[in-house]
Amino acid sequence: MGVAADIVIIMVAALIGGLIAQKLKQPLILGYILAGIVVGPYTSGITIGDTHEIELLAEIGVALLLFALGLEFSLKELKPVRKIALIGTPIQVLLTMGVGYGLGRYMGWSFASSLWLGALISLSSTMVTLKTLMSRGLVGTLSSRVMIGMLIVQDLTIIPMMIILPQLSNPGVGLSLVSIAVVKSILFILVMLYAGRKFLPWLLKHVAQLDSRELFILSITAIGLGIGYATYLFGLSFAFGAFVAGMVLSESDYGHQALNDIIPLRDIFGLLFFTSVGMLLDPVFFLENWGKIIGLVLIISLFKGSIFYVITKIFGYINIIPIAVGFGLFQVGEFSFVLARVGIETNSIDQNMYSLVLAISVLSMVVTPFASSLAAPLYKFKKRVFKYEPLQTENIPSSGLNDHVIIAGGGNVGQHIAQVLTKLELPFVIIELNHQRMMECKNAKFPVIYGDMSQPPVLEVSAIKAARLLLITTPSVINTRIIVKHAHHLKPSLHIIARAEGVDQTRQLYDIGVYMVVLPEMEAGLEIARQALLHLEVPVIAIQQYTDAVRQQSYAPIYQSNQDQLLTKLDKIKDMLEISWVQLTPLSPLISKSIKESAIRTKTGASIVGILREKIFHSNPKADYFFQKEDLVAVVGNQQERNEFKKLSG
Repeated sequence: MGVAADIVIIMVAALIGGLIAQKLKQPLILGYILAGIVVGPYTSGITIGDTHEIELLAEIGVALLLFALGLEFSLKELKPVRKIALIGTPIQVLLTMGVGYGLGRYMGWSFASSLWLGALISLSSTMVTLKTLMSRGLVGTLSSRVMIGMLIVQDLTIIPMMIILPQLSNPGVGLSLVSIAVVKSILFILVMLYAGRKFLPWLLKHVAQLDSRELFILSITAIGLGIGYATYLFGLSFAFGAFVAGMVLSESDYGHQALNDIIPLRDIFGLLFFTSVGMLLDPVFFLENWGKIIGLVLIISLFKGSIFYVITKIFGYINIIPIAVGFGLFQVGEFSFVLARVGIETNSIDQNMYSLVLAISVLSMVVTPFASSLAAPLYKFKKRVFKYEPLQTENIPSSGLNDHVIIAGGGNVGQHIAQVLTKLELPFVIIELNHQRMMECKNAKFPVIYGDMSQPPVLEVSAIKAARLLLITTPSVINTRIIVKHAHHLKPSLHIIARAEGVDQTRQLYDIGVYMVVLPEMEAGLEIARQALLHLEVPVIAIQQYTDAVRQQSYAPIYQSNQDQLLTKLDKIKDMLEISWVQLTPLSPLISKSIKESAIRTKTGASIVGILREKIFHSNPKADYFFQKEDLVAVVGNQQERNEFKKLSG
């Protein structure tokens, strides 16, 4: 079967490797690399017959990886952290390249090889970092946004590296080749930005009108790979053209759909790429050089992490952010594999250097989740030893906070509560850890503190001892328990309202002293039931009694309510007295008549209990009171009596 059999072997091996990686909570790419090592030419057992053919297919994987990167690229994502991303990241790359260059020269390597080492270790892993952030629930925090912003710019730096670095292998004509490559790249980008922006969206628009998803996917793939091949014929990188094509398409109306459709194809060919990366790793080389590899991982991690820490501090980020960024981005990333493959194909680096960098990358990726988890305890230790750093606050009243409401969480729920309190002119402050939400609160002019509510320093800044009420809007019961513990330690008498998912969590929170627990799903069900009963014209007072009974039973498990009995009585209390408000139109027969003349009580059975006229309320008007147009009349009676008055009033 030739290459077809090789692909089947790779797919099965990658599946097994991916399952193992998933079980060990590691990125899938590590499982794919492991699969490549197992079926590669350096190990016994089932082996790929034609490694070269797989490597050719892997080039499509590289092109699709960069095509998808171009589709995902958005300046909007960089906006909140644009300074450190656009300025700090290039500085980090250059400094890390300097570290790698120094290590290479120390090991006796040539100028070009040392520079290649610096470039290869300067890139961090987007996949590993995102997986680590998601598994720890940190996506959306300011530290995560800084990391993602820097990773985006890092991934973009691979493009000039792929153009420039291969030219360094020929020192005699290197400068001229680099200049030609740069000029070609600029010309290609200009052509794509001018012609591509017009032609590619036009093409996709006509394909989309055919209403065939199959043709749309084929068009997207053909555009990405076709333009990549055109750049290859132009003397540039195949992957570079695919990236530019993706970047141009990302600005069109079809960018999101294109990315959504290309991801499965990218993942399949990406699997081939990462497996082919593993096939080039010689396990014997790793065993023979394990001391050197571990030593280099430690040195690179220390220097690279320190560079990230210092740059983050320089750009004004404080508290845990520099530590989190340093421990999150110290590893060598997957795009280093892409760059290393370019080095192998252009004979710019040898097999030993490739194996060394690959081993360093894999090992640094494996330890990233464990190292990243050290950021929080290290920050706590730092706070114990050194003084607390100031917390970022916005819109805090100059008079300070007193007799106020603390809202833990500035999401949709927290912001809605803030809007209500603002209209009622009641003092409050929001505590929010997600930087984007914090900025939303800042832009809405809400007083907000950026920080983790579960940390005592944040509680102290929120003036919790002077607070009137604490509202916890976060859905995490673990975080809620921590916040309640610290809050009651500082102010035992403070009333706390929190949210929970299910009766078990409700009981847990009541047990630790929460004043009231809200169940969002039950509240939604109650509101739907309330609207249904209102539509069926059940008296409001009966509905209120029912909802109160449900809440008493659900929110206070020890309270025995008569909810079921009240439900059975609903049919019997439809005739309960209730107030209705009726506005008199200019054509109403009651206009210019007195209450006595109208004989309302005699004709309808309802009683007039109030009239609102020109913003003045007349309570229990006398019998000689004359109706006027636009009067808002309050009548009391059962449902039938109130309906009769509505008919009488015309």
